[in-house]
Amino acid sequence: MAGHEHNGGEAWARTLWEAYLTGNHANLGRKVRATRAMFGRLPADHRCRVCRAPFDGISGRFAALIGFGVGRSGLNPTLCDRCERIVKGHGVGVELEMTMLFADVRGSTTLAEKIGPSAFHRLIDRFYSVGVGVFIESGALIEKLIGDEIAALYAPGIAGPDHAARAMQAALDLLAATGHTHGEEPWLPIGAGVHTGRVYAGAVGGAGRMSVITVLGDAANATARLASSAAPGEILISEETYRRAGGSPMASEPRVLDVRGREESLMVRSLRPSHV
Repeated sequence: MAGHEHNGGEAWARTLWEAYLTGNHANLGRKVRATRAMFGRLPADHRCRVCRAPFDGISGRFAALIGFGVGRSGLNPTLCDRCERIVKGHGVGVELEMTMLFADVRGSTTLAEKIGPSAFHRLIDRFYSVGVGVFIESGALIEKLIGDEIAALYAPGIAGPDHAARAMQAALDLLAATGHTHGEEPWLPIGAGVHTGRVYAGAVGGAGRMSVITVLGDAANATARLASSAAPGEILISEETYRRAGGSPMASEPRVLDVRGREESLMVRSLRPSHV
């Protein structure tokens, strides 16, 4: 979203990252806003959905010529990697409210033992491919692929103000894509958790190449616990997410879930895709 890396250091990087995640560009400098507007006017088949920087063609070469060479983001390929490189380089982050969706394989240890490592790799690779496709289409940032889990972040600046509803629908779409809606055994048993709350989102691991972008805080931990508590074919949604998403006729009545390692219980609803 910036033209050149700004000399303002950490404060500037933090302002840039906050604008990226929240969609509030009011605090960005005039030159940055002008660059963003200029990119929007350049012809391009593929461009960053946030800053409008062109990825390819003549416009992409022009962007590189003025010092704005960009690549695709590892968080979402419809975004450029400029902002995250600046954030990692300065090791900064911000606090904000977002919705998180964690999905993982149920019974993966037993499954891996049963089918062997190579077959398990092919199955997990298929899960990653399908899940990442669903989440990217819904406007998520892919925080990590680890073991048998995908963690997706729905920030308002990327997914929009309806980020809770988008995450909830994406979880349903993932279960449908893994075969949980056809009245038969899914090709991979998946459970998911969705929660909305305030987190720290940014770089950890120090400034530089070794840093990674992640989310930290009670809300992130709660989302992970919801995902691990969900049964195969089930999405556990916090009451906060359910309320912000405007509800769902498919959701169960609320119930209290005691979350391991957390003093306060969570009010949750169960959601399953409709069977056809």
